[in-house]
Amino acid sequence: MLAVIQRVTAAEVRIDDKIVGQIGPGLLVLLGVSRSDDEKDADYLSDKIVHLRILEDEEGKMNRSLIETGGEIMVVSQFTLLGDCRKGRRPSFVEAAPAKTAEGLYEYFVGQLKSKGIPVATGRFQAKMAVSLVNDGPVTLIVESK
Repeated sequence: MLAVIQRVTAAEVRIDDKIVGQIGPGLLVLLGVSRSDDEKDADYLSDKIVHLRILEDEEGKMNRSLIETGGEIMVVSQFTLLGDCRKGRRPSFVEAAPAKTAEGLYEYFVGQLKSKGIPVATGRFQAKMAVSLVNDGPVTLIVESK
């Protein structure tokens, strides 16, 4: 699993001009699921993300986690993160998990976050989404389960 994590002051997902998910301060996670991923990858990644000390403390230093701050998280499935652009001009998505597998692991990942008491918003799997965010910092990190 591959996650692009952005610290945000706000984020929202729209589908057909309707808001389907929105959060205030917290993290936006773009999640890619590969063919070799399983629930252990989702467990690792969900635990890593909620405990990453990337939110500011009282002194303005990146020293607090989402668990500590009570922030929110938005998870958006994004298979294009698995696009391999090393050859040719068109990305190859052979490493991306099939839709049914990816959706199951995406839902499992979201469930793991919720089980940790984190308020979670999502997009809609396989939908064409407009994702808006206000990047805080900016702080953007990439975390992989492998």
